[in-house]
Amino acid sequence: MFSNLKEQPADKILALMQLFKDDPRPQKIDLGVGVYKNAEGITPVMRAVKAAEKQLWETQETKSYVGLAGDPAFADAMISLVLGDMVARENVAAAATPGGTGACRQAFEMIRMANPDARVFVSNPTWPNHLSILSFMKMPVVEYRYFDSNTGGVDFDGMLADLAQAKPGDLVLLHGCCHNPTGANLNLIQWQMVVDSLLKTGATPMIDIAYQGFGDGLEDDAAATRLVASSVPECLIAASCSKNFGVYRERTGILMAVAQDSSLRGLTQGTLNYLNRQNYSFPPDHGARVVTMILQDPELRADWAAELEQVRLSMLGLREQLAGELQRLSGSDRFAFLAQHRGMFSRLGTTSEMVDRLREDHAIYMVGDSRLNIAGLNKDSVPVLAQAIIDCGI
Repeated sequence: MFSNLKEQPADKILALMQLFKDDPRPQKIDLGVGVYKNAEGITPVMRAVKAAEKQLWETQETKSYVGLAGDPAFADAMISLVLGDMVARENVAAAATPGGTGACRQAFEMIRMANPDARVFVSNPTWPNHLSILSFMKMPVVEYRYFDSNTGGVDFDGMLADLAQAKPGDLVLLHGCCHNPTGANLNLIQWQMVVDSLLKTGATPMIDIAYQGFGDGLEDDAAATRLVASSVPECLIAASCSKNFGVYRERTGILMAVAQDSSLRGLTQGTLNYLNRQNYSFPPDHGARVVTMILQDPELRADWAAELEQVRLSMLGLREQLAGELQRLSGSDRFAFLAQHRGMFSRLGTTSEMVDRLREDHAIYMVGDSRLNIAGLNKDSVPVLAQAIIDCGI
């Protein structure tokens, strides 16, 4: 039977990681893999995470199952972190998931249950795994314009024109902050216009918020998600703790279903529980419990928020340094958008051939669509990258 299986396409980022690993050049720079790294090239365990894990090790008395939706305290803590007081708790159903990826998959499953003919509107570009999952599930995808390679910003007029084609029963997938892979974001005025479009078309929004705290701060990064969730009749929110808590391997995420009609909460909660049962039964608890402990303990939360702010400012500093270095070398401000982008990623907006040249001639690795991980840089490698970009004629 196994001989009937077909070879699946290799994940481009994982393939790039292997190329980097096999490259013997000592000056090589990895800007491809999508994890945060500090100046030493390490993805550190945050201080608050270490403290919470130590506390958990000392006090935890059982490893028994928690529940199909995970620990209710985790849901309460994450709903508060993401939504603040903009949505009443009784209007939100939630279930813990294996990372933000698991939350996205369960969200798509829920939409397909609600409307088997649902179309999913996805930004061009978007996180590649969105498209991979939707393709595997055979859900129809409609791309909407988003990134303008000429300006490095958002093609907002094109985006609105494309979203106007959505209809009731469709899903509109939006990035809550720190758009992956472009780093280009909407402002709150534009977000309000997106909300107006959703109210007009009747489409249901789904927000993927994987980088809260990496852009403009914990509260500012949640503002768009809160605006949408408090303005439309129904929405889905997939949130990840991988980046802002640094618990990548613990696979800690949550899916929230928000409905202004609170009588729907029982139905949506039951559906989320059912979907978890059909997939992995009980979600992972270790990372979720650590996150809950941090968010519930004022001292741990303050230390976590302070370290997260240091991470955010370090990436912002690297962005400003890179944009400044490119302005000095090129004599123009055509790369100024790099300082305006937010989060770990930016998209240079160049060709795959130029990306190949950066790798072959300068040992600089980035994804073929020119997405680069700002967190893969440090103050010493920024000038190297800037010179390589100029040398390649980008």
